[in-house]
Amino acid sequence: MARACDLPDIHGHFGSYGGVFVAETLFTALEELLIQYDRYRNDADFQMEYANELKSYVGRPSPIYHAKRLSAHLGGAQILLKREDLNHTGAHKINNAIGQALLAKNMGKSRIIAETGAGQHGVASATVAARYGMECTVYMGSEDMKRQEPNVYRMRLLGATVVPVDSGSKTLKDALNEAMRDWVTNVENTFYIIGTVAGPHPYPMMVRDFQAIIGREAKLQMQEEYGRQPDKLIACVGGGSNAIGLFFPYLEDKNVDMIGVEAAGLGIESGKHAATLLTGKPGVLHGNRTYLIQDEDGQIIETHSISAGLDYPGVGPEHAWLKDTNRAQYVGVTDDEALAAFHMLCRYEGIIPALESSHALAYAAKISPTLDKEKLLLVNLSGRGDKDIDTVSQATGTIF
Repeated sequence: MARACDLPDIHGHFGSYGGVFVAETLFTALEELLIQYDRYRNDADFQMEYANELKSYVGRPSPIYHAKRLSAHLGGAQILLKREDLNHTGAHKINNAIGQALLAKNMGKSRIIAETGAGQHGVASATVAARYGMECTVYMGSEDMKRQEPNVYRMRLLGATVVPVDSGSKTLKDALNEAMRDWVTNVENTFYIIGTVAGPHPYPMMVRDFQAIIGREAKLQMQEEYGRQPDKLIACVGGGSNAIGLFFPYLEDKNVDMIGVEAAGLGIESGKHAATLLTGKPGVLHGNRTYLIQDEDGQIIETHSISAGLDYPGVGPEHAWLKDTNRAQYVGVTDDEALAAFHMLCRYEGIIPALESSHALAYAAKISPTLDKEKLLLVNLSGRGDKDIDTVSQATGTIF
């Protein structure tokens, strides 16, 4: 069996997952993308420019913060936070958007398109388009636009055209469908910045590589600040980019457990959730083979999560492979548990987390009391919660 850190193979497969399942009209574009990415991922000048942008524009490295008051309140393992919420634009999404935009610039593309759910990838894409002087169109489900009005306004402020998608469940899945259609039509001048570790090869690999800065930094910071690595890594999983970014540099560290937290919504038994790895089965969606939430006829079932960024019926193929090989464990957290964790971090640490990140935090809070105080849990705080204030207010019946 191939080592986890060596995947995908040359065909974009993580075991039986991944690959390229797209219309023939996109094969040439994907082949060009793979050739150019292979070129620039090994180009010293490109990598130096990317590193400089992460430092001077994004504000990396993001710190690791010891949530001491929260840890004391829970009475068990120590909870550490990788503060991706402190990045420019407020989430991990900018790490990948910068990398792909630089690639687009080097490929001579004048226009970028993107899909977004919670809006953070859309904001990151609009940001880098403004940074490099490119036209930008972002597709977003109309339901998500209602839930994430502040991010819609931010994208428009940055000069992007935000296109509402009214088909299907009017969420991330449908936005991705529309972005794919746009790319097929305008492939000559357009670069599609996919925001998660899904889609056809080379996207799952490319997004992972750009997000792996999270885990690489964490390994250095943990050694410098704590003299050892964490016992467990915990991150939320929708498509799975923030989680794979933290996990990937640790794949060969067998003594470090990796836990991905999916959205259990109103409860797995309710059927209203987005827990793909816990309840799904393999199928093909958005250009790759992976686990999907589908019925017996292979039709995609509508998902639910209080978090727009986790409301997706698929998952990155590398996560599917990590599940099957038992290298990572995947669990579910409900809307109510995520809301409780959201409020807990606000009150004990003065940090307002994204609802996506609150799912990871909730699972850390659940297991912390069962572990010794010497144990270290590193939670990827993938984004800040400014965008979620209205959702939380409505969910809790609180009006400010």
